[in-house]
Amino acid sequence: MPVTLVARKPRNARPVYCVTRASLPNSGADAAALAWAKANGFTGEPGRVLLVPGAGGKVAGALLGVAPAQGEGLDALATGALARALPAGDWYFATVPERPSLAALGAVLGGYAFTRYRVREEPAIRLACPPQADVADVARIAGGVTLARDLINTPANDMGPEAIEAAVRALGRRHKATVSVVKGDALLRRNFPMIHAVGRASAQAPRLIELRWGPAAGPKVTLVGKGVAFDTGGLDIKPAAGMLLMKKDMGGAANVLGLAHMVMAAGLKVSLRVLVPAVENAISAEAFRPGDVLTSRKGLTVEIGNTDAEGRLILADALAYADEEAPDLIVDMATLTGAARVALGPELPPFFTDDETLAAQLTAAAVSEADPLWRLPLWNGYDHKYASRIADINNVNTDGFAGAIVAALFLRRFVGKAKSWAHFDVFGWNPVERPHCPIGGEAQAIRAIDRVLRDRYGG
Repeated sequence: MPVTLVARKPRNARPVYCVTRASLPNSGADAAALAWAKANGFTGEPGRVLLVPGAGGKVAGALLGVAPAQGEGLDALATGALARALPAGDWYFATVPERPSLAALGAVLGGYAFTRYRVREEPAIRLACPPQADVADVARIAGGVTLARDLINTPANDMGPEAIEAAVRALGRRHKATVSVVKGDALLRRNFPMIHAVGRASAQAPRLIELRWGPAAGPKVTLVGKGVAFDTGGLDIKPAAGMLLMKKDMGGAANVLGLAHMVMAAGLKVSLRVLVPAVENAISAEAFRPGDVLTSRKGLTVEIGNTDAEGRLILADALAYADEEAPDLIVDMATLTGAARVALGPELPPFFTDDETLAAQLTAAAVSEADPLWRLPLWNGYDHKYASRIADINNVNTDGFAGAIVAALFLRRFVGKAKSWAHFDVFGWNPVERPHCPIGGEAQAIRAIDRVLRDRYGG
């Protein structure tokens, strides 16, 4: 990353003044800088950076526009614009941002670039963290976000089920966690029939990947992530345009792995379990078909109304397995429905839970961490919408309405023993560039969930 945080201000560091429209005249910038701002029409609009010239034509400092009341939406991460605007060298915040840790995090996240397939020259920026911010904690969170972004950005030819397993094993080695895998036909012997059915058409065998970390006696927290490495739609094939971003259909798995890194790096006193059903929804003579009836791990039979609604099938087996331990909390994350994006757009993931306390904590954390979330209801009146004439349930709803809610209700069928459960329907992608993130894979909701877990379990 081009932005490196340091705890102390380097000797010759140049200043960054965080200003609003109201505070610009009294920002501490000298008269020459204020005159330069006026000449360039800079009024402190959020996310805009103005470099201030000094003697000999050198850059003497910078003005950064911030929102007058940070905390709503992503305003607190507007410092990400610095990563793409500042020239190389040492910098410091001459005015302490309203939310120092988020300001430092925004700067680091804004400097992210996916460089696996091409190397780009980026200016090396060293930024002194505000004294009120925790450099190590910012690095911990940025590490989780970067992991999720890298995994999502990697195309399916290099991020199939085998590579997803390798990523989990690498994370396990990093944090001294144990990793086990149930793969191929062993899924049938171990009673994961729907994971097997969805992934059996691929050249790479489907698998359920499990990571465990922490004291067995600690509170049990289980993270479940949808790991569809690529989704053709199966025999209900997607149109070409619908497949263009399907490398991101393992975004749920990428996000829970980023969150798992945050939890382990924080040393939370929990018994952490991560479950990733990793498959490719491919097309071959082995592909499962519309009209098939699958028997789930829980015993419920599922009629296949559409093979493109495969994510909920693999999650159902994984959730049933997670639920058998009756954990304190299950969190599942998935790039599950287009309906969620129609309802809330790409920047605002919905979450679903019956736990009012957890819902309140997540809503508060979404604001405090500038990690947007919006609760949608588990509306019981829609529970009949995935009815089947020949099986216990269908995998799609009958009328096309309330698709995100119906999918969440489908998943709820497979959770019963856990003390609390929450489902996150994430997009996992930035379609437009914003100060803290380029176009591409994105971590969503995991910083808010991390905040809730730290509040609950310390660290």
